[in-house]
Amino acid sequence: MHARSALPRRMVLAVAAGGLAAALLTVPSASAAAAHDEASATAKPTIVLVHGGFADASGWNGVIPRLQEKGYPVVAPANPLRGLPTDAPYIASVLKSIEGPIVLVGHSYGGAVITNAAVGISNVKALVYVAGMVPDEGETLAELFAKYPTSQIPDSIREVPFTNADGSTGIDLYLKPDKFRSTFAADLPASTTRLMQAGQRPFAASSYTDKTKGAAWRTIPSWAVMSTQDKAIPPALQRFFFKRARARITEVATSHVPMISQPSVVTRVIQEAARAVD
Repeated sequence: MHARSALPRRMVLAVAAGGLAAALLTVPSASAAAAHDEASATAKPTIVLVHGGFADASGWNGVIPRLQEKGYPVVAPANPLRGLPTDAPYIASVLKSIEGPIVLVGHSYGGAVITNAAVGISNVKALVYVAGMVPDEGETLAELFAKYPTSQIPDSIREVPFTNADGSTGIDLYLKPDKFRSTFAADLPASTTRLMQAGQRPFAASSYTDKTKGAAWRTIPSWAVMSTQDKAIPPALQRFFFKRARARITEVATSHVPMISQPSVVTRVIQEAARAVD
């Protein structure tokens, strides 16, 4: 009698235990849920680094590991350098693929690209210009450079024709080998600039005459690293750009590539922008 009634009881206990285990597997504990919520609330913004002309994403190699060590997700996309009508939508597509807040950083011509690309993208919370161009709606880079005509770029350019997809002819801009270091990166070792010059990515001359379609800095807070020894974008033009955008300016005595020669300073400015959007 007792033996026959014990079996169902063991079965009931086994079923009950299985149900409890299943519940534990499918229902997160209160502490786990709280931890997830806290992690979501304290997640760091993604830093997107956009390079300019005559360069590629490797220019950020001194900045990326410093940001990653601080826990920031980092994306350094390849800027097509085919002109604002191509480059800005492409970078915008990268931004739209990222969830959560973004700090968007642009060097040199990359500054003009982010100025256009960030318009209407609500999770871009801060802009950082690194010796960058900051045009306003309707402006071209050519007319802005004409206001401060001391750049060494015009005398350093080599023009190379190329064929566009529609059969028309475009012009690619390169920096001449004997002008690259003095114009672009005079504070870097010659051995470094020889590599940079050999691997430089040209950009389309049309970039200088493309009109800016929107100015994200009018609605998004901005930070800037100003290169006071810059021979590519005159410091006076940088100051004009950054003051007009009401950017928080950090001056550094570098050439046109402070993210290479002074990566710790550039990283610090990016972190300041990131903390402001936390």
